[in-house]
Amino acid sequence: MLAREVISMSEEPIAPDEAVDMWLDHQRSTRADSTIQSYGYRLAPFVDWCEEEGIEDLAKLSSRDVFRFESDRRADDLTIATLNNQIGTLKQFLSFAARIEAVDDDLPQKIEVPTSEEFNAFVSEEKLSTSRAEQIREDLDRYARASRRQAMFELLWHTGCRVGGLRSLDLADCYFDSEDLERLRHQPDVDAAVLDSVEPPFLYFRHRPDAAVPTPLKNHERSERPVALADDVAARVQEYIDVQRVDRPDGDDRRPLFTTESGEHGRVSTSSVRREVYIMTQPCRYGDCPHNREPETCEATAHSYEARCPSSRSPHPIRSGAITRMRDNGWPPEAVGERVDATPETIRLHYDMPDQIRRMQSRRDYLEA
Repeated sequence: MLAREVISMSEEPIAPDEAVDMWLDHQRSTRADSTIQSYGYRLAPFVDWCEEEGIEDLAKLSSRDVFRFESDRRADDLTIATLNNQIGTLKQFLSFAARIEAVDDDLPQKIEVPTSEEFNAFVSEEKLSTSRAEQIREDLDRYARASRRQAMFELLWHTGCRVGGLRSLDLADCYFDSEDLERLRHQPDVDAAVLDSVEPPFLYFRHRPDAAVPTPLKNHERSERPVALADDVAARVQEYIDVQRVDRPDGDDRRPLFTTESGEHGRVSTSSVRREVYIMTQPCRYGDCPHNREPETCEATAHSYEARCPSSRSPHPIRSGAITRMRDNGWPPEAVGERVDATPETIRLHYDMPDQIRRMQSRRDYLEA
């Protein structure tokens, strides 16, 4: 019976969530309910990720997509046991998907379930280098001045924040001049006396899970923090606000920093931020293609396929590169951790990918101590 159903379904596109439901139903005859529930929990991040990436047909899933998903899950600071369970269950599911002709036959074999040794030695090779980031900044400043895209990149690179943090920002969270500080005097968690010695510009990341459009931060209230900005970065963001920001409120009259003209609410979606990052990290947007492709025919220039460019990057490599740059410039892990909402141990294990020459130079001051 299953074989006949598979043949008829394989002729039509199948969404990732539908395929997962189909696999879970197939498992019910041999697995306990608690096991089925665990499988569902483990695959939920994959289904959400596919939705964010615009993968509506499982047949379009590539091994590179799976690698990007695994990289994103590693970036969430999961334990080795959790990561092992999630990737292992994903491999089981994709083996089923291959049997029903929903994905390429060889896709499951390309997935390697991480071991503890690999996990501890993991260093992302996809970090955005400082030189590449500065080139992107120059290109955006020349060709996309005051755009939402430019403001997003400036903050992602300068603060090392996560996508959720970037998306959570309201205009009221931007403190770019001394007059803005008055808003903080009425905040219960702020000592008003300290404000007399505080210098703008800075942002204040806030955890708001119960808003009409929820904007939670990864570590909840522990993620709430002010983050200082360089004057030129704040100036670029202010230009975006003054020139190109679309003034659309959220459901409860919050005024998001990053807005969209479409959609039910004014706040930009997570998937839209990710797409913007894929676009801004494509070299051919403002220069030549290093892969000898023709932009007119390249699939990576089509909507929702931007991640197919070999040079494009998701938001996480920007965060990794930003953190590495801070460490190369001599910032201690504790200071970096407070800025980017991560523990010093996490900084050392997952994000510390130094340029050895720069790191040596940043240590020269210690020779005089």
